[in-house]
Amino acid sequence: MTLPWDFRPIHGERVTLDLLRPDDFEAMYAMQSDADVCRYLLYEPRSREQVAEALKRDAAATRLEEPGDFLQPAIRDADGRFLGTMYLALHSAEPDRTAEIGWILAPGSQGRGYALESARLVLDLAFGEIGLHRVYAELDPRNTASVALCERLGMRHEAHFVEHMWLKGEWSDTGHYAILEREWAPHDAGGLAG
Repeated sequence: MTLPWDFRPIHGERVTLDLLRPDDFEAMYAMQSDADVCRYLLYEPRSREQVAEALKRDAAATRLEEPGDFLQPAIRDADGRFLGTMYLALHSAEPDRTAEIGWILAPGSQGRGYALESARLVLDLAFGEIGLHRVYAELDPRNTASVALCERLGMRHEAHFVEHMWLKGEWSDTGHYAILEREWAPHDAGGLAG
């Protein structure tokens, strides 16, 4: 396992994962204050102040070294436009080598394969350069777009926790998806848009 790992831009065919910047604020606010985007997230639509705090915190997360460290880079198109964010959080180092992956896309960026390409870049990094053994995603099973993305990534549906948490005034289930290092094969960019 290669830790610490310091963030540097990750380039794909159509997207680049790059650190969040102060000029991402308005686009990030539009995304994180949107009730439809936040429907299946752990938080309610955020205020400008809450997004400013999140941007400051997430922009400063640049190193994976020990459990609890995370990265939340911006997903950018070829013109540098903010499309959303990816998430990779180190859950355990040696010997388990496990992390959690996640994503949020702005409404205008959804359904175009950007999340798929970005998640593949993160999984290539996680299993290749960093040397993780297992990457998992936890999500609301009603979020059919994220469920489909996990399946397209080859992640296995491992669990469905019924009424797992009280969230936003209702009991919510949690789906758990995972993939192992030996199950992951790097993808060429040719199949990303589909």
